[in-house]
Amino acid sequence: MELKKVLETCLYAKNLDDSEQFYTDVLEMKLIRKEEGRHLFYRCGDSMLLIFNPDHTTEEQTYINERPVPLHGAFGSIHVAFAVDRNEFKDWKSRLRKKNINIESSIKWPGGLKSIYFRDPAGNSLEIIESGMWNIEK
Repeated sequence: MELKKVLETCLYAKNLDDSEQFYTDVLEMKLIRKEEGRHLFYRCGDSMLLIFNPDHTTEEQTYINERPVPLHGAFGSIHVAFAVDRNEFKDWKSRLRKKNINIESSIKWPGGLKSIYFRDPAGNSLEIIESGMWNIEK
């Protein structure tokens, strides 16, 4: 028995309007669900990126079918990496520059794969990396 994949991952942001603009317009992710002041849910390949307002999710209990969803949240910078096809990596780097997104670091990893690091409006550390880093992508 084994866990198969990460189905969803969470980032936290107090200003969901800024986050929505960034993830929708800059990263061109598809917004699936939104609740004002509480969350944004984005599709990312066959997984989900959830962005929660920690002021809500650490304090206000949510119930689904009369069952409590555990309170959760984080404050400070969290990291997530997005895999892209190697032939699209340069295009992503150009897109970020055109959108005036500061690239904090460009890395060439042992084995030759490249990645770039940048921040979202909430200060989360985001990475775009060429597919194949962990040899697990389909």
